[in-house]
Amino acid sequence: MHQNAAVAASPSGPVAPPPPPRLTPRERQCLSLLGQGLLNKAIAHELGIARVTVDVHIASARRRLGARTREQALVKALRLDLIEVP
Repeated sequence: MHQNAAVAASPSGPVAPPPPPRLTPRERQCLSLLGQGLLNKAIAHELGIARVTVDVHIASARRRLGARTREQALVKALRLDLIEVP
């Protein structure tokens, strides 16, 4: 038997993909504004929070999404339909 055929023929049936990661509303807002081209200082001003708080929200979103960079987090969030960018 071919090795790949053994992997595909799982007795428990097809394996469902894991659910998309959950982001907090503030993490989604920060990523959405990042997607509009705003820098952290402008995101902070827009949301009425400290810039360091924006840093924390974006870093948390990166961890939840398994992204190494903020840009990668933005792309993953868009692809998973977790945020919208006008």
